[in-house]
Amino acid sequence: MSTDATPVELHIVSDSTGETAARLVQALEAQFPDQVFAEIRHPRVESVDDLQLAVATARGRPAVMVYTLVEPELRDAMRLLCRRARVHYCDLLGHPIDAIARVSGVAATMTPGARAPLDQTYFKRIEAIEFAVKYDDGVGSGLDEADIVLVGVSRTSKTPLSIYLGYLGHKAANIPVVKGIDPPALLFEIDPLKVVGLTIEAERLAEIRSNRVAAMGGPQKRYAGLLEIYEELEQAAAIHRRLGCPVLDVSDLSVEETAMRVIRLVADRQRERHAVPQ
Repeated sequence: MSTDATPVELHIVSDSTGETAARLVQALEAQFPDQVFAEIRHPRVESVDDLQLAVATARGRPAVMVYTLVEPELRDAMRLLCRRARVHYCDLLGHPIDAIARVSGVAATMTPGARAPLDQTYFKRIEAIEFAVKYDDGVGSGLDEADIVLVGVSRTSKTPLSIYLGYLGHKAANIPVVKGIDPPALLFEIDPLKVVGLTIEAERLAEIRSNRVAAMGGPQKRYAGLLEIYEELEQAAAIHRRLGCPVLDVSDLSVEETAMRVIRLVADRQRERHAVPQ
């Protein structure tokens, strides 16, 4: 990324906290890896005056107003203000709300900051997150209950991945591969279709471990040494082969992307099983 590039200002305007718009903005930024961005938030806007102040800060600049406004009057005002100021804009909620209302025949509540109800899906998610914490790093005996079992060496994002999968509603357990220590026997007895191996480039793992050890003020030789890492990765690969599980290389993947791939792998394998005539 060039540090000389002119930043594109992404103004996040919301009648609530702006988290919905912020998540989309992050996805948009990822599509322009060579572009520098500056995020400016304008949360809790309640009036046209608030909108005018936000648009004024972007006028005449390389900027896009990205907004989530529930009230139709504020949406209309925002669109008009942006057009008058010749500022590009993107209405994230207006069009989806109108489309769903037309298809369903039900009017939206138009409540800023409204949250999803505490329904069965919510409690399933909480239960899955608690499961990930309880059975993290090979602790306990939750392999039978797990929807997904992750197997990999230390620092392959097993813990944050398990918790994120829990957030998505999937019970995930993870088993660490430790040099010279056999994994639990139960790992080879559970349904193999829910097991996914994780691996990483040796140099990348050495870098991650060195940074972690340095931050903790400990000795680096054994934990972060490249030779030790190659041996650990070879042991992990042997276990993955024995399990017959697919393996994901997480070297350049975010936790979110890894989670999506894990879910797809497990679902595809389950689908293939059911497609095979019994």
